[in-house]
Amino acid sequence: MGVDALLVLSFGGPEGPDQVMPFLENVTRGRGIPRERLESVAEHYLHFGGVSPINDINRALIAEIDAELGARGETLPVYFGNRNWDPYVEDAVRAMRDDGVRRAAVFATSAWGGYSSCTQYNEDIARGRAAAGDNAPHLVKLRHYFDHPLLVEMFAESIGAAVRSLPAELSDEARLVFTAHSIPVAADQQHGPYLYSRQVAYAARLVAAAAGYSGFDQVWQSRSGPPRIPWLEPDIGDHMAVLAEQGTRAVVICPIGFVADHIEVVWDLDREVREQAADLGIAMARARTPNADRRYARLALDLVDELRTDRPPARVVGAEPVPGCGHSIDGITCADSPRCVARITG
Repeated sequence: MGVDALLVLSFGGPEGPDQVMPFLENVTRGRGIPRERLESVAEHYLHFGGVSPINDINRALIAEIDAELGARGETLPVYFGNRNWDPYVEDAVRAMRDDGVRRAAVFATSAWGGYSSCTQYNEDIARGRAAAGDNAPHLVKLRHYFDHPLLVEMFAESIGAAVRSLPAELSDEARLVFTAHSIPVAADQQHGPYLYSRQVAYAARLVAAAAGYSGFDQVWQSRSGPPRIPWLEPDIGDHMAVLAEQGTRAVVICPIGFVADHIEVVWDLDREVREQAADLGIAMARARTPNADRRYARLALDLVDELRTDRPPARVVGAEPVPGCGHSIDGITCADSPRCVARITG
């Protein structure tokens, strides 16, 4: 299938103190989150001047995509749209329409299946097309890429760099801990039994093997729901306390569930968990996420090429079947057999 543009679709984030609360209200609209909870989270952003790193990271990624296109001798317009903040996906799709784009690939900055990491991006695409009206371009969401060789390579390499940053006498005994954003258990079962958590576990096994580890821990972070609702566990803070009780002296934390060093990484891990580790007497190193690594740009364009040529998807093969999905919402089908491509048509 030919495409004449690429849309990088992401979550969005504030870029100034006055934008923080409106952004958080966008994110949580309809969920009944108390105002005091939003104000508490707002402090995380205000610690960084009210600016989330995510938009600048995505702009840098788009620059790398453009550079990679140039290196390949290709021309492909690249657009940028967000779910929750400017530039909004609706504006991006309108711009594509006005520029005469008829068919575009959509690269979501999330590697996973499940609602918030996949289906909600389909909803974003549908909302953008609706805003653009009758002449909206045909959009094709690219597949999940949690097992793509370049993603595995980047995380495995960043684990090695994190290990080398530890004191030499502790590096060989450091415990590898993978973390991803927790979600309600009920949501994890909504689009197939434990789809998201199984994909995270699968990717963690691939990355651990590539980094030379036979043992590791898988934990969760950044839950935001009321205590009465079960979320994926164990929480990373609770797990750090357990490791300290077991005599662990060093940890390497790999945020496998994140493709960029945004607030849940630079605050929740680099500040809160690092302070906890220091209090527990544990040396901590944190592996970097892909961010705007040139290989991440190559990954995005490789997915576009898979779509164009209908070639088999590039995957690192694990010991177990790839955790795929098959669900539909509002007539949009997403199936990962052999690859996940959600097609939104006019």
